[in-house]
Amino acid sequence: MRKYDVIYQDLKDKIEAEIYVTGSLLPSERTLQEMYRASRDTVRKALQQLKGDGFIQSQKGKGSTVINRQEYVFPVSGVVSYAELAKQFHLQTRTVILANHFATLPAKSFKDVDPHVTTKQMRFLKRVRYLKGEPDIIDIDYLDPKVVPPIPESAAKDSLYAYLEGQVGLTIAYATKEITVETATEEDRRYLKLPQAAVVVVVRSCSSLVDTTKFQYTESRHRADRFKFHDFARRMRP
Repeated sequence: MRKYDVIYQDLKDKIEAEIYVTGSLLPSERTLQEMYRASRDTVRKALQQLKGDGFIQSQKGKGSTVINRQEYVFPVSGVVSYAELAKQFHLQTRTVILANHFATLPAKSFKDVDPHVTTKQMRFLKRVRYLKGEPDIIDIDYLDPKVVPPIPESAAKDSLYAYLEGQVGLTIAYATKEITVETATEEDRRYLKLPQAAVVVVVRSCSSLVDTTKFQYTESRHRADRFKFHDFARRMRP
């Protein structure tokens, strides 16, 4: 076994055994070099592997923070905005803003994506996404006002992430997501033009910055007849 694989496995075991708990920092690179009698490049390879497998989040100058591996789930399976997807696939889209003000975060709805979530006042943004002229998704966002400034209408209609990263200067890193199928609400039926007995696909997520700050809780309510999920899965050998 290569040296960095040995270091990776030992650190992974310690994280899973909660010797290094979620939210704590791993020892510095220099300390790890001394602990394992390894070069800086070898230690960095091990840390990169831990990051790639979702055990840590690294930030230059601040070290490596242990994260809840269940939070490291990408689109649903990636962290990408609707506007970015629309641009990537050359889709004809339109956004209608239903609300942009403060509201109470319904913590209970997001317990599965953030067990530590609490009820609090957040910036509240609700939008209907149209694809090729037809209503496709209701996007409901709760954003931490300590992190996110007021959202201009232009950003709400275009790309929220482009605004947050490009103008506000945030670095969005990872998210936890869950997908459920639920009976359509009266609001779903009204805005998505659904029949009485319809169901919707609901994607709830909690997004974090590079420093692990949770700043956004999102509930995306999709028309089931237009929802498609593709993912890549690798077999894990026992």
